[in-house]
Amino acid sequence: MLKVKKGDNVQIMLGKDNGKTGTVERVIGKEAKVQVAGINQYKRHVKSHQGMEGGVITIAKPVNISNVAVVCPACKKPTRVGFKVEADAKVRVCKKCGKEIK
Repeated sequence: MLKVKKGDNVQIMLGKDNGKTGTVERVIGKEAKVQVAGINQYKRHVKSHQGMEGGVITIAKPVNISNVAVVCPACKKPTRVGFKVEADAKVRVCKKCGKEIK
C-alpha cells in the first residue's frame, strides 16, 4: 500500500526542486512515482500537427516517490507516514506528532 495519496501536500527532498512543496496531482503505483503540481517541469519542443500548433511547451514529469515526504497538516513538518488500525479502518498517522493524516 502506498503512503502518498492524490491531494496530499508534499515536500521535495532531493533534486533540482529540493525544499519546494506542492500537492500531488497523480500517483503512478506501478512505477512508484508521483506527479506534483508545479514541480519537475521541463520544456519540450513540439512540431505542429493537424489541428495542433507547434512550439515550446512546458510539461511536468513525475518524481520518484522516495524523493517526496508528506507534510503533516497538524505539525506542518515533512514526515514519514505510519499506519494504525482504528475501528476496523486503517488510518495514516504522522510519525513525528502521532496525529492522523487525512
